[in-house]
Amino acid sequence: MDPSITAELKTLLSGVDLPAEKPALLAYAVGQRAEPTLVEALNELPDREFASLDEVVEALLHVQPTRPPQQRPLPEDESGAPPGGDAYTEPPTPSS
Repeated sequence: MDPSITAELKTLLSGVDLPAEKPALLAYAVGQRAEPTLVEALNELPDREFASLDEVVEALLHVQPTRPPQQRPLPEDESGAPPGGDAYTEPPTPSS
């Protein structure tokens, strides 16, 4: 999407009550007599609530990178005996 369109949208929506969902943003834009290109841009928004106008712009420009899910390695089996061997579970002997 053209950044100039999102800049116009941000200006147009500056008086909308936030947070707002997509239908409220569309209704506000139509009430402000938005140009058809701006209404079409708003129609591309996902159906969710937006807490700020920056979120609206981010959703339209897709500025956040998409990251593939990371494969985390599975934990490995225990390495064997505890440190100190059998002495690990025996109480300490008093020293003289």
